[in-house]
Amino acid sequence: MWVLCEGSQRVLENPERVPTLLADAHALGVSDLFVQVYRGGRAWFDSSLADSGPWQAAVAAQQVDPLAQLLAAAHAEGLRVHAWVNVLSLAGNREAPILRDLGREAVHVDRRGRSMLDFPDLEIPYPDRATVRMGTPAVWLDPGAPGVSERLVATVAELMQRYPELDGVHLDYIRYPDVLPFSPGSRFRVGVDFGYGAATRERFAAETGLRAPAASRAGDDEAWDQWRRGRVTNLVAGIGAAMRAVRPDAELSAAVSAYPERAYLSLFQDWRSWVEDGLLDFAVTMLYSRDDRLFRHEATAYTRGVGGRRIWIGLGSWLFARNPERAAAQRAVVEDLGASLSLFSWDSISDAPPLRAALAAAPPQPAEDASDPPGPPAPDPPAEPDPDVDG
Repeated sequence: MWVLCEGSQRVLENPERVPTLLADAHALGVSDLFVQVYRGGRAWFDSSLADSGPWQAAVAAQQVDPLAQLLAAAHAEGLRVHAWVNVLSLAGNREAPILRDLGREAVHVDRRGRSMLDFPDLEIPYPDRATVRMGTPAVWLDPGAPGVSERLVATVAELMQRYPELDGVHLDYIRYPDVLPFSPGSRFRVGVDFGYGAATRERFAAETGLRAPAASRAGDDEAWDQWRRGRVTNLVAGIGAAMRAVRPDAELSAAVSAYPERAYLSLFQDWRSWVEDGLLDFAVTMLYSRDDRLFRHEATAYTRGVGGRRIWIGLGSWLFARNPERAAAQRAVVEDLGASLSLFSWDSISDAPPLRAALAAAPPQPAEDASDPPGPPAPDPPAEPDPDVDG
């Protein structure tokens, strides 16, 4: 179950809520907690590399290290705790320490040479803004830019060194930015994609002897796409090595796009290979959908395909705050497949008692293949503070 740092419960800022979290975890049959400790360049743990203001404020108010307290309490109850880290997204934080130290070149530049730092409202400047938009508007770090990956690996290493009791690290936003409609790689020269900073293109040329494409010229598109994909993969590998240097038995996992082909082509997130090659102990696909037929189809494909039991299904339980029985039915689909499940998120479940009750009850029989039942559509659910619905 995912536990947000800036959701409605803010358990790392309100340690008195830890017993409720643990009680809910037991009621829901949860074995592992993904506790968000790093978001937007800010740290809810003792850090010298990130903005640890949230952690410092909590310690000053509570006279206790909230993350250390949660770890001890969860372990006493037989629960495992993974530090959930938003890796390459800084949300809206233009003042993050990593930008102060590495400068503007750490941030993504699009094919036209525009830095995200210059985007109005962090949305893509485009003649017709109805035709293209950021899937998750934010300041995004470029893993191909000098120093970025090294700094992020060092941040995770610091986290593990200071909290070696952690059972693992859970990566989120471990990809390039997504744009709607998405670009199927650079070779078609359509849409908007990222990674075109001058220092990044120079690094590509130095490492490969090839020329990176840009707005006004062609380049070695296939090699460029593969190189960018490799920057993300190398970052995953580096984080895993840093984590296991402190605790060899800790597990590395990642929240990944529910649609692996799109992830591979446009997000440069080759998560199937991460599982195949053992870079990840398991991947959690964010299969957040109100289409029950699609949910069943994709969940079945994951569990019978590459990785098998090492693919967990992420269920967007907040989507069903007004239809809790449907969240329980999707859970039953996953359990019927013999797969592991992760619930997004404790905050939304805690805020909706009927949803909590439905998910905590004995799972119903899986629903028949069908999307939304006849009748008026359910109203849109309230937005979560940090759902990365596109992987």
